[in-house]
Amino acid sequence: MRENMLTIGAFAKAARLSPKALRLYDELDLLKPGRVDPDTGYRYYAVAQLERARLVAWLRRLGMPLARIRQVCALRPADAAREIRAYWARVETETAARRDLAEFLVEELSAASVSRKDTTMLELRYCAHSDRGLVRPANQDTAYAGSRLLAVADGFGPTGHPASSAAIDALRILDTPEAPTGNVLNLLDDAVRGATDAVHDAVAGDGEDAGTTLTALLWTGSRLALVHIGDSRAYVLRGGGLFRITDDHTVVQSMIDEGRLTPEEAATHPQRMLLLKALTPTATPDLRLQDAEPGDRYLLCSDGLSRVIPDPQIRHLLTSTPTPDTAVHALIAAANEAGGPDNVSCVVADVVGPSAA
Repeated sequence: MRENMLTIGAFAKAARLSPKALRLYDELDLLKPGRVDPDTGYRYYAVAQLERARLVAWLRRLGMPLARIRQVCALRPADAAREIRAYWARVETETAARRDLAEFLVEELSAASVSRKDTTMLELRYCAHSDRGLVRPANQDTAYAGSRLLAVADGFGPTGHPASSAAIDALRILDTPEAPTGNVLNLLDDAVRGATDAVHDAVAGDGEDAGTTLTALLWTGSRLALVHIGDSRAYVLRGGGLFRITDDHTVVQSMIDEGRLTPEEAATHPQRMLLLKALTPTATPDLRLQDAEPGDRYLLCSDGLSRVIPDPQIRHLLTSTPTPDTAVHALIAAANEAGGPDNVSCVVADVVGPSAA
C-alpha cells in the first residue's frame, strides 16, 4: 500500500499544487490525504488521487470558489462539465457588466475633459403610453417620457403598481429644472438609490412578493446613459436594423447563457417570468453609455410587449410608423391583438437635430 503513496511534497509537485494548498484542502474536506502518519502527522497521498487534485488545481485557476469546487468534484464527469459550463457563463456575464461599467467611466471622464463647443446637440421627440392589456385586472406598469428622461417600470406582486410608480417618480427629478448637475454616472447612481428606497417604502410589508423592474435612459444632449434591471427592455432602431441594448435578468435567460436551455425552449418554460434581479437594495443594475445619432429611434418596453411580439415584428412596426406617438400605439395594439396577456408599456423616442424638433 505504501508503495503507491506519495509524500505531500512529491504529490504537490505532481499535482502542481503547493503543500500549503493541500493542507488547506484537507481542512476543508476537499482533498483528504490517503494516509496520515499517526506519530508525525505527516500526510501521504495515493497516486490515484492525482486526477482529482489536478481538477481542483484547474478549477482554482478558473477562479472557482472552493465551496463550488467541492460540489463539482462530487459529481459525475458529465454533470461536472455542465456545472463548469454554467459557472463560466456566469463569470462571462459578470465580466461583461464590469466591462460596460469601465467603458462608461472611461467615456464619461474623457468627455469631461473635452470642450463641447463643436458638439452637435441633438434633441428627442418622444411618446409614452401604458395599457392594462386584455387579461390582467389592473395595470402595474408605469411609463414616462420627457425631454431628458425615458423610463419603463414593470411592477409585480400585491403592491406592484405603487412600486413601479415610486421608481419612476423618484427618477423624474432628473427631468426637471431643479435636476442636479455633474457626472452622469453619479447622477444615475443617486437617482437609482432614491428609486430603490422609494420602492422599499411602497412595498413595505409585502417583502419579496412585490417590487418592480426598471429600464431608463437619461439624455445628455448627445448621448444616453442607460440604467437597467429586470426584464423590461431597451432597443435602438438604427439604419433599418433593430438592436437590443439590455439583457434580461431572468432565470431562463441565465439558463440560455449557461447552455442549459435553448431560446425556443425558454419561450414555453414554466419559469420564463421568474426574475433573477429587480430593483432592490442588494441588486446592482446594469449601467452603460449609448452614443446617439440623428435618425435613431429608441424603444423601451415592458415584457408585455416583448413576450408576445417577436423582434422582427417590433422592427417592422417601428420602421413603418412615422412618429413616436403612432409607433407607441401601434406596438400596444399589436400586443393586444396577440391576446394582451399582460400589461404593456412602451416609450418611443426619436433622435433629431434641433432644427427638426
